[in-house]
Amino acid sequence: MEFQPDAIDRVIKNTIDVMEDSKYQIFEILQAAREELANLNNELQQVRQETDEMLQKVDKLEVDYRRSRIRLTEVSRDFVRYTEQDIRIAYEKATELQLELMMSREREAYLRNRRDELQKRVRSVENSVERAESIGSQMSVVLKYLSGELGHVTRIVESAKNRQIIGLKIILAQEEERKRIAREIHDGPAQMLANLVLRTEIVERMLVKQEIGLVQNEIVDLKGQVRSSLEEMRKVIFNLRPMALDDLGLIPTLRKYVHDYEEKNKIRTSFETRGKEHRLSSAMEAAVYRLIQEALSNVAKHACASYVLVEITYQAQLIKIVVRDNGIGFNVQKMKKEQIDRESFGLVGMRERVELLEGRMEIESAENEGTAIIIHIPTNVDKGKE
Repeated sequence: MEFQPDAIDRVIKNTIDVMEDSKYQIFEILQAAREELANLNNELQQVRQETDEMLQKVDKLEVDYRRSRIRLTEVSRDFVRYTEQDIRIAYEKATELQLELMMSREREAYLRNRRDELQKRVRSVENSVERAESIGSQMSVVLKYLSGELGHVTRIVESAKNRQIIGLKIILAQEEERKRIAREIHDGPAQMLANLVLRTEIVERMLVKQEIGLVQNEIVDLKGQVRSSLEEMRKVIFNLRPMALDDLGLIPTLRKYVHDYEEKNKIRTSFETRGKEHRLSSAMEAAVYRLIQEALSNVAKHACASYVLVEITYQAQLIKIVVRDNGIGFNVQKMKKEQIDRESFGLVGMRERVELLEGRMEIESAENEGTAIIIHIPTNVDKGKE
């Protein structure tokens, strides 16, 4: 699947937006649940109070009703002491109390049911509030975490974008290098070889005519051209992979490269070593050589310098490289904030190479104050990367 940093970036932003929106929705639900809980608690308190009052009223009515029944029985049995009017009053009183007791009991039953229902709803809403509070708290924590982590992911995605750009530029640089090598071979050794073929044909004709003196002169010229062609081929091969690295080692190869660099670019160049020199792995020496080559190439292309110092320090488990020039320099912080461009590509590519070697690279520069590239590479780890 093709890696699409922009799509991942959109997903990250959408995720944060959705979670922010969800957090506010949960907050609104929580507020509504709290308001409902407050209302239910108020209503429950009123119902409980009414229920208690009704229970007391029912108890009192039951006592009064029992007394009225006793009174009615007493009045109904003693016709001597009580009149018909007394009996009627006692009966109406008992009937009235009975009716009021029945109504009060119904009211009591209703209030009990209402109380029980409200208690259930209060418990349910309390659970909802607790869950909403828990979810809201978790959402805040997760959102805070994700904002930080996804911010980190965003930086990784941005780095991935840069890596993708670097990858494309590396491919373009490789193609440009292939074109350059093809051009060198075409303009140099290929032209010379074509000329040699032509000169050998001329020599053949001279031999047929037995012009021995001219043939001898042509052979001398041919020998010189063959030597020139061989020298050109050696230059091309050296640019592809300095064979002196394997034969002589890093330091002698760099001394020769620095000498040729000084002559070619007309920039005074010094090369110094510190510490006890020792051979590194073939891949490590090639990597160090390419880093210094790229650093000097950047100086020639962009620094407008008249002097550059290359310094290598050997330590127990570390090699330190310093390339310092007296050129125009640049604003390091500004370069870090800006997108990768043609000028910064070389430095970014160097940093990528250093990171692959588990090293670190520092850049010290200021406008009109020159530039120093400082590289630390551990040598105690076997690296199989060029």
